Amino acid sequence: MLKTRVIPTLLLRGEGLVKTTGFRNPKYVGDPINAIKIFNDKEVDELILLDINATNTSKGPAFDTLEDIAGECFMPVAYGGGISNVEQIRRILGIGIEKVVINSAAIKNPDLIATAAREFGNQAVVVSIDVKKTLLGRYEVRSHSGSKGTSLDPAAWARQVQDLGAGEIMLTSIERDGTMRGYDIDLVRKVSEATNVPLIAAGGAGKLADFGAAVANGADAVAAGAMFVFHGPHRAVLITYPSRVDLEAVL
Repeated sequence: MLKTRVIPTLLLRGEGLVKTTGFRNPKYVGDPINAIKIFNDKEVDELILLDINATNTSKGPAFDTLEDIAGECFMPVAYGGGISNVEQIRRILGIGIEKVVINSAAIKNPDLIATAAREFGNQAVVVSIDVKKTLLGRYEVRSHSGSKGTSLDPAAWARQVQDLGAGEIMLTSIERDGTMRGYDIDLVRKVSEATNVPLIAAGGAGKLADFGAAVANGADAVAAGAMFVFHGPHRAVLITYPSRVDLEAVL
């Protein structure tokens, strides 16, 4: 296992996988089971699976799909999307998913973080923080797949979710999502300096050096989507993952 986790992030939309840019314009990239089989073969250490429509449509987690995925995965999986209560978390973990990723529900009801951490352990609770700059250049936490503003400062919100019991924070720059222009390093640094729990940097990875830059500025793990599903200037779909040797050279 690598000393720094390099985590593919897959976006579910209905029964298929998509990849967004700036949280918009989802492009179909394939079947989730096929992608997972490829990542199994690549011996990926961990996987994040996010249903990008579950919250906005109020449909909740797709448990049947999660059961299929859990049955195919050889690596730990974290799932987020449509989670709003402890019963859903219990069912997701019971299926065999190792962690839940909570975002909009945590903003609406922060006590959900504390309740879940108390019942299932801090290590099972990841709070996802999606961030976008305002017109004045201030970082703001967004909810509902980036569609709603919150006025929350990401560093302050990160400290709060840590204090509530989140075992891990996933920090995503909405503007960098899918661009492959590199992580928002200033954002990573600000949130890292404000917290002590493991921080997953997400949004913008396009080359191996981006991983090293995020880790050098406080990330404990790095996540990527487009980098692992697109190939070449025309963004042809090709699901892949770097070799251990290449990753060890930059981490």
